[in-house]
Amino acid sequence: MKSAERSKSIIRTSVIGIAANILLAAFKGLVGLLASSVAIIMDGVNNLSDALSSVITIIGTKLSQRPADLEHPFGHGRVEYFSAIIISVIVITAGVSSSVESFKKLLHPTTPEYSMVTITVIVVAILVKIVLGRYVKHQGEKLDSESLIASGSDALFDAMITFTTLISAAVMLIWNVSLDGILGLIISVYIVKAGIEMLSRPVNELLGSRFPAELVSQIKQEVMSFDKVQGVFDIILHNYGPELMIGSLHITIPDDMTAYEIHGLTREISQRMFTKFGIILTIGVYASSTSDKKRGELQNIVFKACKEHKEILQSHGFYYNEKENSVSVDIVPCVSVKDEQALAACLHDELCNLLPGYTVYIVVDHNYSE
Repeated sequence: MKSAERSKSIIRTSVIGIAANILLAAFKGLVGLLASSVAIIMDGVNNLSDALSSVITIIGTKLSQRPADLEHPFGHGRVEYFSAIIISVIVITAGVSSSVESFKKLLHPTTPEYSMVTITVIVVAILVKIVLGRYVKHQGEKLDSESLIASGSDALFDAMITFTTLISAAVMLIWNVSLDGILGLIISVYIVKAGIEMLSRPVNELLGSRFPAELVSQIKQEVMSFDKVQGVFDIILHNYGPELMIGSLHITIPDDMTAYEIHGLTREISQRMFTKFGIILTIGVYASSTSDKKRGELQNIVFKACKEHKEILQSHGFYYNEKENSVSVDIVPCVSVKDEQALAACLHDELCNLLPGYTVYIVVDHNYSE
């Protein structure tokens, strides 16, 4: 979906959320006035505050569409993550506030009074919030909008809290037992936990979380489908909002390719990556020693030695410097390796024994995507 269409869909969904909360607030206010119930009126006012999540989503979406400038060359797409963070904090705050009130009811139980008017308002509120929450959350997942997902979850949590009130009312009317405090505390703890999980998603995006393994696998397969590409390594991806990814990778190609051929190959790869995955990709090159017998033999010795170390996940980037009579190789240790330098030193000593008279360089690399 194009950027402009996506933004319009997010804003449209948010406006529906605002309208639903305003209508629900008006309904509760009218019923509260007719029934002379301050509690119902105040609950209606609370619905107006619930519309704040949708307002934040609209503001965040608008700000995220601002074009790139000198100070923000990658655009403002990450503003959407801040919107989701704010809404998640609102959810957590509501959960904490509800738990405090529920705890007070446990310490100082009161006998709530319910009527058909109260029950009617509760049922209507639950139905509206469930429909609204499911719709907004579904749209958020469809549009890859963390803000909408958080806003939809907020509405569903409101429905959950109101549903506990309905259960408590039913138990009170049938058995004359108040469960307000206990049910409220259980649901509040769940909401706080869910709010923290909601908060972790946009925070992880800002911190730079690992991309899905499926996407990385698709990228590798696509790049490997190009003629002359013998390996794909060092995939690094950065997310600058739901619609912009920037990254880099290295490819291994035969060392007899000309600069012009390499230029054409890397350009073709980068164009396909942008067309298919929306990734702006920078491509580096490793030369595979295929045209020179001596280089090929040295390369085989080095890679074979690396392969014998089970704690080395991957080796690549072999290079022989004829002037310095040196060889170098990049290794990617397993995450279980605690002392990477000790591993590199061990491999260095082995290669020095296998290649007497050569200077050996070991570069410790890391796996940022797989």
